[in-house]
Parts: sequence; structure tokens; C-alpha cells
Amino acid sequence: MSARTRQDAEPGLDTGLMRVVPLDTPSLGDRSYLIHDGEVGFAVDPQRDIDRVLAQLDGLGIRLLRVFETHIHNDYVTGGFSLARATGAAYHVNAADPVGFERVPVEDGDVLEVGDALRVRAVATPGHTFTHLSYVAEAPGHSPLVFTGGSLLYGSTGRPDLLGPAHTQALVRAQYASAHRLAELLPDETRIYPTHGFGSFCSATQAEAQGPISTLGQEKRSNPVLTRDQRSYVEQLLSGLDAYPAYYAHMAAANLGGPGAPDLSPPRRAEAGELRRRIEAGEWVVDLRDRVAFAAGHVAGTLNFGLDGSFATYLGWLIPWDTPLTLLADSPGPIAEAQRELVRIGLDRPAAAATGDVAHWAGGAPARSFPRAGFAELAQVRHHRDVVVLDVRRQLEWLEGHIEGATHIPLHELPERLAEIPEGEVWVHCRSGYRASIAASLLDATGRRVVAVDDEFERADPAGLVLAGR
Repeated sequence: MSARTRQDAEPGLDTGLMRVVPLDTPSLGDRSYLIHDGEVGFAVDPQRDIDRVLAQLDGLGIRLLRVFETHIHNDYVTGGFSLARATGAAYHVNAADPVGFERVPVEDGDVLEVGDALRVRAVATPGHTFTHLSYVAEAPGHSPLVFTGGSLLYGSTGRPDLLGPAHTQALVRAQYASAHRLAELLPDETRIYPTHGFGSFCSATQAEAQGPISTLGQEKRSNPVLTRDQRSYVEQLLSGLDAYPAYYAHMAAANLGGPGAPDLSPPRRAEAGELRRRIEAGEWVVDLRDRVAFAAGHVAGTLNFGLDGSFATYLGWLIPWDTPLTLLADSPGPIAEAQRELVRIGLDRPAAAATGDVAHWAGGAPARSFPRAGFAELAQVRHHRDVVVLDVRRQLEWLEGHIEGATHIPLHELPERLAEIPEGEVWVHCRSGYRASIAASLLDATGRRVVAVDDEFERADPAGLVLAGR
């Protein structure tokens, strides 16, 4: 299993009667959890690809009794419903959530037994959503654990604006109150296990604890929600919010409906002629190779979303929803990995896939390529001729500092704003190169002359490029 879907128990998480197995999804910035006593257990916020949980249960010899959702998720399709059906576990969702399936409702103050030793207490912690719950796990002789979902995170809290601007002010204040409720309710040694905060856009910021876990005492000393007064916390949090992926609009509806288990069987194979027809029809044919390989040679009209970056986040953000999607990779492994990433955000079945190399995919047609360069080369070029510098970072990144004279179009807005890019050769950059490659492929597909700046933005200033906005 790749590092992108690792499911290893991290150091220090075995607490005797309460053993915690985190299941990381780094590409989405989330963590799910399996908690057990060696015989029975429960799961919190499982991802759509439940085979990871089932493999743990089988390998550990654990019987799953309960599945808990902290909230109706906005950033991924849950696996809770299908996991409960596959194992016979009770599926717990807040009684106030208007779901379209049978569940065992849970609300603030409910205490549920898990076997003879473990029990779980629901605590209302609104803020990320109005019906958000945290779950306190307790066992005799052990300090409690709290699974905080999108409430109290490592060094941060979940963002309060995903339900729309009309609710943001109420939710951000509720988030502050919820964090303080947990701080007053639980002892300082309580270990905290959030779902978000590891890169997810559901987190207000991405500050993490020092080490694999944090405690309530650590958060009291360092987390702004617990160290600042409400006014300064609210002002700081709201000023730091930026855009979030467009596919979030589809997640809550899917989760309220009770999504089933995904189909991860291989897609139908496409040959060169079909690939060309799909490209000409305006469908998305996505090359999963890394940006170095794609720039060196690719099929005309294909787009580059490499598996070495936030693949699902940016593909889901940019693709027009329900557009047929075909995947290209040099072998079946990356195709399978991409499918796993995509089902987590509700893109269930690629229209087709092809493996092999560029010559095979192109079917004899000439391949396209474009150069890659660094900020030092961009600085040299600007001394000799005019080029278009396109910055595809998000708004807050731009405001923190940008190259003087650059055109700014955030990547998630680029497909609708291609006509705004001035004529001429385009040097496109982001913060580290991944988003720039996506943007370069979008431009290249339209026939523009493009250079992908594959470099860290922190090198722009030392290279001699004049920065503005700082």
C-alpha cells in the first residue's frame, strides 16, 4: 500500500484497553480511526474505501460494533454507511442530521458501550457544522481520548464557512465555545484525535502538533482558540480563510443519502483512436505521470494531474462535474491508485483508461512538450524579452507577495478565465511546481506557448525578481 493511503498505527497510540489505529488519507488531509481493546472496537469518520478498515479488522481479529460520524462531511464521501452494513455495526449519526437512511441516532450526552471495557460519550461541538459531535472514549484506569472531527484540531480548528456566508459568523463563535467546552470538560492529559488538520481545506489553518498526537493540555498552551479571547480568535480565523474546492458542494448531499461501497475494478481499456475522440469531444483525458515526464512528452490535449501531489483535490476542484474522465498511466498500479483517490470525492467510475507510453496513446500523432525552468531562468529571460508571468496561487498567497507585473489567476479559476491571459509566451508558476504543471497543461491543450516554472517561490526574490504586495 502506498504512503498516500497508509494505515499504520503511529508510535505511542497503544494505550492498553484503548488501542488507536489511525488511517491516514494524506491526499485529502484527513484521518480516520479504528479504536479497539483487542477483541471489539469502533470506527470514527471512515473514508469511502472501507477495504482499509476491513483489512485492519481482519488482521487484528477485531469485531466492529459501532461506527461514529462526527459530522456530515464536506470534503469527502463517507464510508460509514457501507462499513456498518458490511460489518453489522451500529451506524451513529447525529439525530438532528436529516439523513435519508436508517441509522442509530446519537445526541449530546449519550453514552454507548463498546464491549465490556470501552464506552463512548457524545459531546455537542458545533462550529464546523451546526450538528457537529465529538466523541470521548473512556476505559477503566485510562485517561480519556477525544475524537474531535472538525472541531478542535492540532493548533487550529475546523473552518466555519463551508455552509455558506450566512452562517459563518454564528458558526465561528460556536466553534470557539465548543473548544472551550472540551477544555473545561476533559482533563489536560486527554489525547486529541481530529479528522481534519493534516492538509484538508476543512481546516482553518494547517498547524499541527509536535509529534503524531496532541493532548488537551498542549492545545491549551498553543492553540489560538484556547489562548486568545473570542474577538481576536474570530478576527484571525476569518482573515485567514481562502477558497475551498468546488467539489465540496456535492459531498454533503452524497453523505446525507447514505453512499454505498465503491467499485474499484479496473476501467475499460481505451486505445489511441478512442482517446483522440474523447479529447476532441471535450472530455477530460488525464495523464497521471509526474510533471517532469509530462512536460517532456504527452498526447496533445491531455491534462496533467500527477499522483505525486494533491491529485484528487485539484482534479475534483477543476473538472466540470459529470464530465467523462479517462486516465492515462504507464502501468495499472497508478490507475488503481487514482481510482481509490477519486471515489473518496464521489468520482466513482472513469469512462476508460489506458496504460503504456505516449507513443502508444498518441497512435502515431506527434507528441507535445513544453520546457520547465526555475525562477533564476525567469529573471534572466525578463531582462531580454517580454513574457507573460502567470501566478496561479490562491488569493492569500498572492497578497503575501508576488512577482511585480505578474498576471494573477488562481488555478481553480483558470479554466473559465483562459481568455484573460495576455498574448505571448506564458511562464506559469505556483508555490512549488505542482499547480503550475496543471496550469501549464491546461494552457498547452489550447495551443499556447508555455513554460512551467518548477521551483519554490521562496527562490524568486534571491533570483532577482522584484516582489510586490509584502
